[in-house]
Amino acid sequence: MANTLLTPTQVTREALRILHQKLRFVGSISRQYDDSYAKKGAKIGTSLTIRLPNQYTVRTGATLTAQDTTEASTTLTVSTQKGVDLNFTSVDLTMSLDDFGKRILNPAMAVLAANIESDALNMRKDVYQQVNNTGAAITFAKVLTGRKQLQDSLCPDDARSALLNPQDNIDLVDALKGLLNNQASLGKQYKEGVMGNSAGFDFMESTHLTQQLRGTGNAAYVINGAGQTGASIAVQTGTGTIKQGEIVTFAGCNMVHPETKVDLGKLQQFALTADYAGGAGNLLVSPSIVTSGATQNVTASPTNGGAVTIAGTASTNYGQSLLARRRFLRARSLRRHLHPHRAYVRHQQRQVPLSSRCPLRLQDDPGAARLPSRQ
Repeated sequence: MANTLLTPTQVTREALRILHQKLRFVGSISRQYDDSYAKKGAKIGTSLTIRLPNQYTVRTGATLTAQDTTEASTTLTVSTQKGVDLNFTSVDLTMSLDDFGKRILNPAMAVLAANIESDALNMRKDVYQQVNNTGAAITFAKVLTGRKQLQDSLCPDDARSALLNPQDNIDLVDALKGLLNNQASLGKQYKEGVMGNSAGFDFMESTHLTQQLRGTGNAAYVINGAGQTGASIAVQTGTGTIKQGEIVTFAGCNMVHPETKVDLGKLQQFALTADYAGGAGNLLVSPSIVTSGATQNVTASPTNGGAVTIAGTASTNYGQSLLARRRFLRARSLRRHLHPHRAYVRHQQRQVPLSSRCPLRLQDDPGAARLPSRQ
């Protein structure tokens, strides 16, 4: 009887198939290959420049007011690769592909997928839109509030996903179990303990959504200086740390409609892009504050002496869930970049997806009638 040998190519293809099956978040995102890295005679190296949408202002009246077009871009850099490296011989490969997959590739791809998924979901720290739900279990009303924030940001209403941490999934399924619904969807929810599609979102569950630790920062922080714009905001008088990914708001700095620039009547939220040690200094935030022109995103600069409000309770861990719109993106590393409407993630396989549009977090309190092992 002849030996049955697997070639390295077969092993690699099987490994990629298994990897895609295990990626709950990354695997659900639309994928499109970008050959920018591979053009013969014109390879671009480790950086890919992405053009951002142009924005313009609108005149009122009959007088022509010409404006310049200034195109903006951002750069994706190939900086990180992840892999699980194995040694096997032709003797090892005499096993059937299924057997080899179960015994060798499945555990290897499982740990690789977990690390890719975890790294991808770390981009939640860059997302500055958040629905605060501290001290209570998630409700469908909070999901709809998140939908409203996406609408306010002009996020397209197709291909949206809701990725829930396990505790949020439990709370939401339990809260909606008695409602009238499509029988097939309701049966799946009852049998499998997961949500299906509702309110325009495809619901999924992930154990890789890490908690956000609220720093020790107190309520005494105030704005230090008038007319501040950009991504660095001077503050004073307060004490305590503010962690990367925490959400803050500034008095007098309201969100505006992305196109009409009309005041939406609520404070613009900002995510810290770096840890802040405390005391007087500069907070690094996203998005950058822009008070005029086509890219205006707030009504005015933060009020001098106005309050800096930090979401949540000091020194508390909060579970995170994510609402996002899927979009195409092609890239390779696990480094992240976030634009107000796009979250870009990359890893070593060029054709594996990775991007979300208009992401938004739902924050809950882990202390609301939960077992110690729950998130």
